[in-house]
Amino acid sequence: MLMDTLETMDITSRGQFLQRFFRSIAQIELSEAQSLETWDQALARKRELSESSGKKVGLQAALVDVLASTGQLRLPVLMEYEELRKLQINAATDPLTSLYNRRFFDDYFEKELNRSARYNHKLAYVILDLHRFKYANDKFGHQQGDELLQIVAATFRKSLRTSDYAFRIGGDEFALLLPQTDTEQAAALSRRLRAAYASSIEPLNLGIPLALDYGLAVYPEDGESKKILTGAADERLYKLKNEKRAPEYMAAAAPGSRPAAAEPKQKITPPATVASAPSIEAPRIGEIRKTNTERRMWERVSLANTQAYALIGEGGDRTARVLDLGHGGVAFETSNPEMFSESFHAVLHVPILPPVPVSLRRIYLLSQAGQAGQAPGSPRATRIGCSFVT
Repeated sequence: MLMDTLETMDITSRGQFLQRFFRSIAQIELSEAQSLETWDQALARKRELSESSGKKVGLQAALVDVLASTGQLRLPVLMEYEELRKLQINAATDPLTSLYNRRFFDDYFEKELNRSARYNHKLAYVILDLHRFKYANDKFGHQQGDELLQIVAATFRKSLRTSDYAFRIGGDEFALLLPQTDTEQAAALSRRLRAAYASSIEPLNLGIPLALDYGLAVYPEDGESKKILTGAADERLYKLKNEKRAPEYMAAAAPGSRPAAAEPKQKITPPATVASAPSIEAPRIGEIRKTNTERRMWERVSLANTQAYALIGEGGDRTARVLDLGHGGVAFETSNPEMFSESFHAVLHVPILPPVPVSLRRIYLLSQAGQAGQAPGSPRATRIGCSFVT
């Protein structure tokens, strides 16, 4: 529109208009003759750039090039604010996942460390990557690989606070900066993210043990510099990778839980599968707890006096009361045991934690005595014992 309008003006009016135009957009003072000459140079530069690049080049780009080459670009105002904002966002974010990129991570890590030191706050750094991502990418193609990375970003957005920062720092590598977060909180969040990601990709039926592995470090106890913290987190990440994977979806709910990277690895031997018949009793806890190590690993957290419940199945239209949970599994109470198949999905709603999606395997059913005051003929409650499935 500007170019068409100028074509209709006489040379004097055009010179006066362009003089004010350049003063407005670039804060430079040109004579009318200089304004006309600069305008002609911009039009010529626009044609030249379009021909050499094989695509249409905008007038703004040509004006910037001409003014910069002549040393006149001091305070440019050549674009709308929204366009400038888009450029700023694009410079700081990863185009595939819309998470912050590596360059922004490097800058912001130092700023957050300085802020934490100034206000004496903790800062948790978590590094994550996708176990066996390259195998999945090679087997199913880059389009499927891109989707797997985008699911990681979606998982972060659903779980992180507004004060937290998520970054894609490499191909399948991600990082989190969690201000005012201690080791236990960061470890619990990391485990929840891992469980949520596993649940999100399960419908894809990849047949590959794809998992979101993590390692973490916290300022100041693990170090006070970016170099030391990233080194500690990397070491813990690879320690997790080299260890045998065990069910840990609900480890965050266990009292005194510590990050998996810092906790000594212990072998977990789940109880033998029992046929799913109401007459079969649950495994006796005393038979399982043979050593102090096993006792700590299989301790259960009672939720009988809370409002804890679970949504059962993919649709989540059936509910059951949560009785207790532990490192290896969870127990439900229901008057309708038929709704529990041998393997199923559930979303646990327990105190403190946000809703946690899990995959479960039924271990036993145990018919329980009716409660006091229960009306005659009412269905008896059944205890359903289940183990977590990685």
